[in-house]
Amino acid sequence: QVQLVESGGGSVQPGGSLRLSCATSGLTYSRACMGWFRQAPGKEREGVASINSIRTTYAESVQGRFTISRDSAKNTLYLQMNNLKPEDTAMYYCAATGSCWIPSLSAAVFGYWGQGIQVTVSS
Repeated sequence: QVQLVESGGGSVQPGGSLRLSCATSGLTYSRACMGWFRQAPGKEREGVASINSIRTTYAESVQGRFTISRDSAKNTLYLQMNNLKPEDTAMYYCAATGSCWIPSLSAAVFGYWGQGIQVTVSS
């Protein structure tokens, strides 16, 4: 049984930083394609960043501010978020699927999801 558990969310002022973590179990982590998505109230879920074994993909809105990474020894996915803006406020979800040639930002590609964690950016 695949499980994804997010942690590290919370409230921060604009310009601040947070690091999200996603602990995984039940999948071949080293081959998995992983991603972070977010959903704000009244909006559709959007892809933020994704990663396979060698490549990363970022949404234009977070390029240069967010960094996705993975630790295969710990079976954990990370999202370092710097220079946070109020528009980054959303529920953030970790997602996984099998191997992928190019990391995707499409939610339809991912079959496994975490329960989500709230990130709030406000002064």
